[in-house]
Amino acid sequence: MTEVQHPPEYRKSEHGGELWSAIEISAAPEKVWEILTAFAAYPDWNPFIRNIRGDLAEGGRITADIRPSGSAAMTIRPVLLTVNPPRELRWRGHLLVRGLFDGEHVFEIRPLEGHRSLFIQHEYFSGILLPLLEAMLKRDTARGFFEMNEALKERAERGSG
Repeated sequence: MTEVQHPPEYRKSEHGGELWSAIEISAAPEKVWEILTAFAAYPDWNPFIRNIRGDLAEGGRITADIRPSGSAAMTIRPVLLTVNPPRELRWRGHLLVRGLFDGEHVFEIRPLEGHRSLFIQHEYFSGILLPLLEAMLKRDTARGFFEMNEALKERAERGSG
């Protein structure tokens, strides 16, 4: 059986852009979800999203500290759109005001045979600043997706959460 891993890929669309990645994890979706949503433990394992504060509830606002390795830190305050255990976590945020630079970040966990999961991390981007920020997304944000995916896989497969 070949393990699935898709490094982050940036795609353009008529509405903006999307950064998409996936990794196969040898752990059940419930285990992956448990780690993904245990925000207090992020500083211990997550090299991309260093910290999240707030309640895990649809319609709620969280505060996330994001810093891909080698890049400047950024704090975002998105609204949770979807909290669907153990399948999907989704949020949407804006830079200053809607339409300037918007992102909708999605984490999907798909069950595979044999208590395995396919973890998909992607984000839709739009706004008038998107053309100016695409190089950073392709470089820094893509690196952050890759690093987080690898770290989540390692944590889930070694059995600690």
